[in-house]
Amino acid sequence: MFSSQFIREVLLRRELVESFDRYPFSLPAVRSLKSIELHPQVTFIIGENGTGKSTLLEAIAVAMGFNPEGGTANFSFSTRASHSELHDHLRISRGIEKPSDGFFLRAESFFNVATEIERMDAEPAFGPPVIDSYGGVSLHEQSHGESFLALVMNRFGGNGIYILDEPEAALSPQRQLTVLARMHDLVAERSQFLIATHSPIMMAYPGAWIYQCTPNGLERIEYRETEHYQVTHDFLANPERVFRQLFGE
Repeated sequence: MFSSQFIREVLLRRELVESFDRYPFSLPAVRSLKSIELHPQVTFIIGENGTGKSTLLEAIAVAMGFNPEGGTANFSFSTRASHSELHDHLRISRGIEKPSDGFFLRAESFFNVATEIERMDAEPAFGPPVIDSYGGVSLHEQSHGESFLALVMNRFGGNGIYILDEPEAALSPQRQLTVLARMHDLVAERSQFLIATHSPIMMAYPGAWIYQCTPNGLERIEYRETEHYQVTHDFLANPERVFRQLFGE
C-alpha cells in the first residue's frame, strides 16, 4: 500500500539552506524539519497561526507542480507572487504510480481560481467549458462555502492527490461532514489527501495521521491528544465552566 501512494515522504534539503534564522526557514514547522512521512490516504498538519503549516503545505504543492495560488497543475496564472522559496529546498519522494487527478486548494485565494476559470472559459476553445467540471455554475455566483463544496463534489475525480489548506474556512459543521464523506469516497478511489486545518471535525477522519507544529518541529499526535479536540470537547461539555474560567469569575 505504501509503495503505491503518490507522495511517500517530503524531505528538506537542509544542506541548501543558508540560514535558519530567516523566513521561511525560521518557522517552527521548517526549522527542525528533516523529513515528514505521509499517510497513503489522509495526512493532517495542524498548529497555531504563524507556525508555518500553510507555508509548508504551499511549498509541497508547488514542488508537486501546482500553481502557488491554487488550482490544478494546468493553472499557471499569478495574481500576486507571494509564495516562499521553500519549495526549491524540498525533495518529494514519490510512489511508483502517478495520479490522474490533483488539486491544490488555498482558501484565501480560491476567489482567484474562480476568476481564472471564467477567464479561460471566455477564450475560444474546442472542448467544453472548464466550469462544467465544477458543477456548471460560476463559482462567483455561489457563496464561498457552496463554491468549495461544488469543487469537491464535482471536480475531484479520484485517483488523485489533493492538497487542501484550511478547507473548513467557509463550511458549516454539517458541510464539513459532507466533505469528509466525499473524501472517504475518493480515498476508496485511490486518492491521497494532505490537509492543513484547525477543524476538530475534519481531523477526526478515521486512521489519518496528524502532525502538530510545535516549537521543536513537526510531531505525530493522536486525535484526542490535540488541543483542538480537548478545547472543543471541554467547551461543549460545560460551556458555563469554561466561561467562568475565561472571564475570571
